[in-house]
Amino acid sequence: MPDTLPLSETVPDDARETILAGIKAHNNALLGPTDRRDLFIPLTNAEGQVEGGLVGYTGRGWLYVEMLFVPDHLRGQGLAGALLQRAEDEAKARGCKGAYIDTINPDARRAYERQGYSVFGTLDNFTGDYAITWLMKRF
Repeated sequence: MPDTLPLSETVPDDARETILAGIKAHNNALLGPTDRRDLFIPLTNAEGQVEGGLVGYTGRGWLYVEMLFVPDHLRGQGLAGALLQRAEDEAKARGCKGAYIDTINPDARRAYERQGYSVFGTLDNFTGDYAITWLMKRF
C-alpha cells in the first residue's frame, strides 16, 4: 500500500464509471439485480422549456426523490405536493412500498411533512444553523 494516496478535485469520467460499475456489481451480487428506473416530472413554461420539476428513481421497492424544484413564480400553488403525489402514484404502480427524500431547506421540509413524510434522521448544523434532514413515507 502506498504511503500516500493521491487526491484530486476532479473526477475523470472513466474513473467515475469504473467505481460505479464496481459498486453496482457488488450490490447486485449482495442484493440481486436492481430494478432501478428513472422518474422525471417536469414543470414547463408556455414555450415548453423546463423550469422546475421532480427528478428521482425507483428501485428495490423505494422511490428516492433526488431533486424537487418549484420556481418562485409558481410557489404557493401546491405544486410541490402535486409533484410528490404524482411521483408516489407512479412508484406505487411500480410496486414500491415507500419513498424517501432529504433537504436542508426548512420550507421544503414542511412541504414534505404536509405530504405525509416523517423525519428519520437529522444532521444538525450541517451548514451554519441549517440541518440536513432525511424524511420517508410508507405507502
